[in-house]
Amino acid sequence: MNESEFIDLAEETMIAIEEAVEQSGAEIDYDNISDILTLEFENGSQIIINKQTPATQLWVAARSGGFHFDYDAASSSWHLDSDNSQELFACLSRYCTEQSGENVELIQ
Repeated sequence: MNESEFIDLAEETMIAIEEAVEQSGAEIDYDNISDILTLEFENGSQIIINKQTPATQLWVAARSGGFHFDYDAASSSWHLDSDNSQELFACLSRYCTEQSGENVELIQ
């Protein structure tokens, strides 16, 4: 994947995350500033999602740690680089649930 393709995919994914947060009904505020998507919870904790163009990855910083996701063209989805069975939206759902204290399901 070239840089332009990565940027397009990453931007589409950030928008999809925003839409999933909206549809979840959870009390999560979000801001997307300079290609950094910040999810903020009522308790003040945050999850930061940003694109790392040189690595062609999406990086997620949550209370439980830092995570890197690679795009899998075969499944048209992002997967954790250390465990390909872990899909981005499923992971974000888990991280949001952990940080918010309420069940959060983000669906792409």
